[in-house]
Amino acid sequence: MLDGKRLLITGVLTKGSIAYSVAERAQRSGAEIVLTGFGRTRRMTERAAKGLPDPPPIFELDVNNPDDFTALVEELERRWGRVDGALHAIAFAPGDALGGQFLSAPPESAEVAFRTSAFSFKALAEALAPLMGTEGGSLVGMDFDASVAWPVYDWMGVAKAALESVSRYLARDLGPSGVRVNLVSAGPVETPAAGGIPGFDRLAGLWREQAPLGWDTGDPSPVADAVCFLLSDWARGISGEILHVDGGFHAMGAPLGP
Repeated sequence: MLDGKRLLITGVLTKGSIAYSVAERAQRSGAEIVLTGFGRTRRMTERAAKGLPDPPPIFELDVNNPDDFTALVEELERRWGRVDGALHAIAFAPGDALGGQFLSAPPESAEVAFRTSAFSFKALAEALAPLMGTEGGSLVGMDFDASVAWPVYDWMGVAKAALESVSRYLARDLGPSGVRVNLVSAGPVETPAAGGIPGFDRLAGLWREQAPLGWDTGDPSPVADAVCFLLSDWARGISGEILHVDGGFHAMGAPLGP
């Protein structure tokens, strides 16, 4: 499905990361990949990468540092000359912007959540689009349904709503160049990022009551498969879309009966 594709994958922290499952499946589907990491967490990325079928190189990328994007593009140009696709799996909100602190969160924390979780998708797209050339490519971002308000998610929910809008505008502006832009709205998965959300277990519990297909919070593979589909040519006619991979939860109006 991804034979010969050259893909950039962000967000690999541990083997439990959704991005790790995407990286693993992409390689097994024939893709050549590189990962990104930064700062102290880069060591975690390096450890996780050793478990992949073919341990890939890891490039430095702090999405809030423009110089890192410049260096990343130079590295990719030297290594491949072009890029076929990328996964944006980056999100962060300070602790005082989560866990029921929506009203008291300071504007600085809301700004950090927006810039890291939403604006960074635009920054990544802007950096990579020239490397996709005339053949185009695919950009996929990780989402969590922002059409409603969730318990404890607070300013991260607002940032995800911004991400959804960013994705649509990127689809508009990059479509004429053949670049597709889509999001995967995943059900809750037990990842390092989820561990940083106070009350994550409460969110996960909702899925057990309302997803008609059921939902295993310990299995990121359905999400990874959907990402790989969107990165592939099989999804060549899809852009500006939010693909829900959540066991059907989003379509139900209330918890299901016994």
